[in-house]
Amino acid sequence: MAEQATLVLIKPDAVQKRLTGLVLARLEDAQLQLIGAKVIRVSRALAEEHYKALREKPFFQELLQHLCGDLHGGAPVLALVYAGPEAILKVRKLAGATNPDHADPTTIRGAFGRNTLEGVMENVLHASSDDREAAREIALWFRPEELIEPLRSGRPAVSTAQNKEA
Repeated sequence: MAEQATLVLIKPDAVQKRLTGLVLARLEDAQLQLIGAKVIRVSRALAEEHYKALREKPFFQELLQHLCGDLHGGAPVLALVYAGPEAILKVRKLAGATNPDHADPTTIRGAFGRNTLEGVMENVLHASSDDREAAREIALWFRPEELIEPLRSGRPAVSTAQNKEA
């Protein structure tokens, strides 16, 4: 099994509805190591860079508004990095299908997501799709010194900055 790191964003809809703890509890089921976490008020520039592959889609502006919290009372995002064997696949399986209407009800999106009557897809979280995207996204959302290294051979986790000083 390949060691991987993956970005997870608990989106403003979940933060506004106070689902953060429930989502984190579900993510714990993956038995991965949490190596980075921070609360962010997302700028338009960060949202545009994050979703740049979808720039030509008709729903691009709504995506930006959603991630920036504009559709959810200015709520922030909880950005997380998990690491471990098959991290990307494990998180994506827990997350479920992107559209909550198509997600298995036992997944995070199936349990907590919805499509509103106004046509807004509130799908609770973002999860990296593959190794390349995970690396790009983690670098976009986190500086190296904001991540700790996963536990290895019983050593306690320490920040990257502390490792360089040692």
